[in-house]
Amino acid sequence: MAIDEKLLKSVIAEVLKEMNAISDSAPAAEGVVSESEGMTITEIGDAAKGTNPNEVVLGLAPAFGASQTKNIVGIPHADIIKEVMAGLEEEGVSCRIVKVYRTSDVSFIAHDAAELSGSGIGIGIQSKGTTVIHQKDLPPLSNLELFPQCPLIDLDTYRAIGKNAAKYAKGESPSPVPVRNDQMARPKYQALSAVLHIKETEHADRDKAPKALKVEFK
Repeated sequence: MAIDEKLLKSVIAEVLKEMNAISDSAPAAEGVVSESEGMTITEIGDAAKGTNPNEVVLGLAPAFGASQTKNIVGIPHADIIKEVMAGLEEEGVSCRIVKVYRTSDVSFIAHDAAELSGSGIGIGIQSKGTTVIHQKDLPPLSNLELFPQCPLIDLDTYRAIGKNAAKYAKGESPSPVPVRNDQMARPKYQALSAVLHIKETEHADRDKAPKALKVEFK
């Protein structure tokens, strides 16, 4: 698909803007508070395998809420977490939040979250916004629902993702969350998406265990 000069310049400008906006600081050490727009995140130790069948574990990517604080279209990470949690709570399911450090791949993040979840259901979210609902007994590269076009995921969709994850946890078979489709989203955001993924991967640590998080909203 051809990209005209105006669109190409727009993509380059967005990439440069994002590169200047993202901090190069390392992830917060255990017990250190990471502050971002609208929330603080504190690591409170290694994430334990859950025993509560009425929970869903939300797995955050390595840079989420730390060196990156908004998704690819500028939605604050605090608002994303709030909406996912709200969707879970509406279905009467609790949410436990962990940070997955070993990988920046959203499928593996979601699968790690599912393996830690008492219900066997997990949600993985990359800093740029790509999201997966996973189940522990599925292969990592399979999933229940995948939301790959992160520029098109709005807050209502994040809330719906939480609701569906809760329904899976309760043993239901919900209809997939409706997603928008825009053929121009990929060429428009591809370069910026690549930059954000590279920055995310810089904070991955293959030898670091998932960490339990305490999230407080401002």
